[in-house]
Amino acid sequence: MADAEVLLEVDGGVAVVTLNAPDRRNALTPAMASELIDVFDQVDARPEVGALVVRAVGKSFCAGGDVATLTNAGKDPAAPDAYDGMGRIYDSFYRLGQVKVPTIAAVRGSAVGAGMNMLLAADLRIVANDARLLAGFLKRGLHPGGGHFVILSRLIGREAAAAMALFGEEINGTKAVELGLAWESVDDAAVEDRALELARRVAADPELARVAVGNFRREVVNGAVSWEVATQFERPAQMWSMRRSSQG
Repeated sequence: MADAEVLLEVDGGVAVVTLNAPDRRNALTPAMASELIDVFDQVDARPEVGALVVRAVGKSFCAGGDVATLTNAGKDPAAPDAYDGMGRIYDSFYRLGQVKVPTIAAVRGSAVGAGMNMLLAADLRIVANDARLLAGFLKRGLHPGGGHFVILSRLIGREAAAAMALFGEEINGTKAVELGLAWESVDDAAVEDRALELARRVAADPELARVAVGNFRREVVNGAVSWEVATQFERPAQMWSMRRSSQG
């Protein structure tokens, strides 16, 4: 439906998932996260799909977790509703990382916090030259969440991850390519076309694409701990920081 916050189109074996909450800069709420998870489940259930592109409507790819959601959760992060709601947000980008086909993030505008986690969850990133990529957690008074340290550092290494996640460095698309955070940086208007071009190539053989990407992830993802374990390490620290922020 046009008024849904997550849209799904399938064309020529490519699933296009669109974040469609531009008035909120596509910031994630538990409800929107649930829509994303449902859409990713739909993609997995369609064997004719061989690739997935995540894109966004508006000037931001994703501004992170919705401010109202974070503020409410900060009053008591361990309360069942708050805990479950934040869990849905974590699950949405983690679920993207488990989709059974190769995935591409087509990134225009800004990506902050959980929005960074969303693009990091994809197998490949095509970004706009003038994209604004920022971890942003500490700037909000929050500890990073969702396994951010692991999924960022496995792409760009320890030094660059420290610069972004701890010291708040913001980068553009050109710098993202230089660091290995993205495959290609192009003009804003060309981002989605380039992502779709790559997606159609691998989607030409959906069965092979699904087998290949499964082994690609098993073989190339490494680190001191798994992403799943890192998520559990970070969650209590983020809950603490949310409560502290709300009481300040």
